[in-house]
Amino acid sequence: MNYGMMISASGALTSMYRQQVLTNNLANVNTAGFKSDIPMVRQRDVVRVEDSLMSLPSNAMLERLGAGVMLMPTRVSMAQGTLKVTGRPFDLALQGRGFFAVSQRGEDGQEQIRLTRDGRFARNAQGRLVQAATGLEVLDERDRPIDVPGRGSFTVNDEGWVFAGNEQIARLQITDVPDLSVLKKLGANLFAVPQAALNARTTAPATVRQNHIEQSTVNEISALMAVTSASRAVSSNIGMITYHDRMMDRAINSLGRVA
Repeated sequence: MNYGMMISASGALTSMYRQQVLTNNLANVNTAGFKSDIPMVRQRDVVRVEDSLMSLPSNAMLERLGAGVMLMPTRVSMAQGTLKVTGRPFDLALQGRGFFAVSQRGEDGQEQIRLTRDGRFARNAQGRLVQAATGLEVLDERDRPIDVPGRGSFTVNDEGWVFAGNEQIARLQITDVPDLSVLKKLGANLFAVPQAALNARTTAPATVRQNHIEQSTVNEISALMAVTSASRAVSSNIGMITYHDRMMDRAINSLGRVA
């Protein structure tokens, strides 16, 4: 295959993936607690370098062209989102590093701990504190669900202590893991945590803000511009593929024709 076509194809594929990731960010611009994804790409090494075959002969001119680009693991921005006042007592936000912990039943039927920055909570029919969007039970610092009595006002202080009226009933688990890069997005603003990281978790230094929610970290203007840029990159690379295809057609059907 034409080498230039291969390079253009790698640019088109990576740009299409960037467009997909950035479009998802833009769709979640109003999702509370959403952390934006950052698509990562890098220049691909030429074949001899990539396969560690430096002793083999190669074409120096083609190697100077490079080998296109390739995808790298997508990163998640853990930047602090803006806090928005809602006036609803079950809305909680974290200011600083840390996560709320909720319990979710895994594919194996076992309860598993998930982390989230989405603090839109509610009291369910069984009297337990749950995440409003998913219905998952919110956990205390001992990995237990939190029962919220129907009597008295519901308040939470800066340290995460939960009160029903004047009665202290539990303390929210505000947790942190040593390496945030090991967290994996599951959808619904939840993060899966490897068991090793879960065992190494610590109490986070974040401050709890009642009557607030943390807004998405996506900036709609920047996200829209990034989507447009990725779309143009896709079009440019597909245009180059078309150009190489025409050049190959001319080389075969015109220049290569026997007089």
